[in-house]
Amino acid sequence: MARIAVIGAGMGAMAAAARLAVAGHRVVVYERTQTYGGAVRRFERDGFGFDTGPGLLTLPAVYRDLFVKTGKAPLEDRVELVQVDPSSRHVFADGGEVSLPNATRAGVVAALDEALGAGAGERWGDFLVRAREAWDRTRRPLLEEPLWPNWRVLAEKEPYPAVPHKRLLRTRRAATPAEIGAWELRDERLAALLAGHALAHGLDPRTAPASAAVLPYMEHAFGTWYVRGGIRELARAVYERCLERRVEFVFGAEITRIVEEDGRAAGVEPAGGPVVAADHVVADLHPARLRALTERPLDGEEDVRADPGAAAAARFTVLLALRGAPEPGAAHRTVVHPADPEREWDFLASPGGDVPPTPTVTVLRPDDPALRPDDGHESAVLSAVVPARAAWDDERTVARYTDLLLAAAGRAIPDLRDRLLWHEVRAPGAAEEETGAPAGAVPAPALAAGQGRFLHPANTTRLPGLYRVGGWSHPGGGLPHAGMSGALVAGLIVEGPEFRGSQ
Repeated sequence: MARIAVIGAGMGAMAAAARLAVAGHRVVVYERTQTYGGAVRRFERDGFGFDTGPGLLTLPAVYRDLFVKTGKAPLEDRVELVQVDPSSRHVFADGGEVSLPNATRAGVVAALDEALGAGAGERWGDFLVRAREAWDRTRRPLLEEPLWPNWRVLAEKEPYPAVPHKRLLRTRRAATPAEIGAWELRDERLAALLAGHALAHGLDPRTAPASAAVLPYMEHAFGTWYVRGGIRELARAVYERCLERRVEFVFGAEITRIVEEDGRAAGVEPAGGPVVAADHVVADLHPARLRALTERPLDGEEDVRADPGAAAAARFTVLLALRGAPEPGAAHRTVVHPADPEREWDFLASPGGDVPPTPTVTVLRPDDPALRPDDGHESAVLSAVVPARAAWDDERTVARYTDLLLAAAGRAIPDLRDRLLWHEVRAPGAAEEETGAPAGAVPAPALAAGQGRFLHPANTTRLPGLYRVGGWSHPGGGLPHAGMSGALVAGLIVEGPEFRGSQ
């Protein structure tokens, strides 16, 4: 039985802790805040409840597998998973809109043809076929296996089979989501659908690799799911599974140093406390924080190394308490697209620039009795992806951006201004306290191609006995990716360097 110290109680850390405890190890989790879940938090006021992190779940199989591998009670015995239908409603700048059914290609094609005109659905359907090919080529190395030592193979080869496009007497292939939209989808509204998926993960559609096509494909193939009571209930279920497996949690414990002895990680030092010896240390931390805790470089020139400034995207969130029940047929998720998306992308790329006139706004309206005081009220969450290091400490900037989100949400929620009881603004800095990521930055999922700029550091480090877990390590950000990182780290510790992932 090994002694394992886990730094942080995020979803990836808890997934690793539960698996390691089942394997017979003694696991202690040190969390600097007073609760678990990382970015998966809840805000409550006046009987209203809100998810302040992720609001929906894709690839629920990741957490089903966690519960199967760590105990008898399956995930569905602990939480109620609800497939969201329609998967999303989209409101476009020209006043048009479309609701996309969940996980049905034929249904999506029919809906797009009806809303956007004949042929639109077929172009999107053909794109999903190509996206599936990219998914099939990258699923194992980017989700189910430790990062390859020869990771440059993933970095240099584009897995998305772009359609040849003649442009200025040359034949070119789309290399970014923006080019896929312009050259293959050939409709501003379809292009907005694809760009919205990239943007939701903090990616600029003009610079992200074409392999980002796997992001809409994941939703299409595996569905979009809601956890009754809010996604925070998923974090609670994972935390309780850890307790059942005798994982110990120490809250309010700031780790100030990772101890090294004889060239390997040998323990952790909490603030104001003695050194705690450990045979392995697992860190669910932003790379800048992790480097500050070690006494040596964790990566060599040949390794993927995270740049704290590279993941510069965060989320600006507004929580709404509304009087009155939602209208019949209200979509759980509505995405309101702007007229000039490139202004928004410019703002994301250059946070010193002007606030865009209209951002892409996601409106989540879970019709869930657990999140409202009674059936005569409704809770809703508005969010937009923003540069983490913009002037969010400036009250005028925050107020202006709040007004932009409310104006966009008015196109999704009838009579919003009249129904609004109060709203709570969460600028990116609020997430920094909860997650430890500078300026509340949110990591994107790992993607192939792009010369490795969209990969994340391996779960192992150059310091033997020290492992990375969570969104800032392979395979990157997002709930399913965090769960997979936990599985990978547990496999590497239990089976050793020869571990090659789930079969």
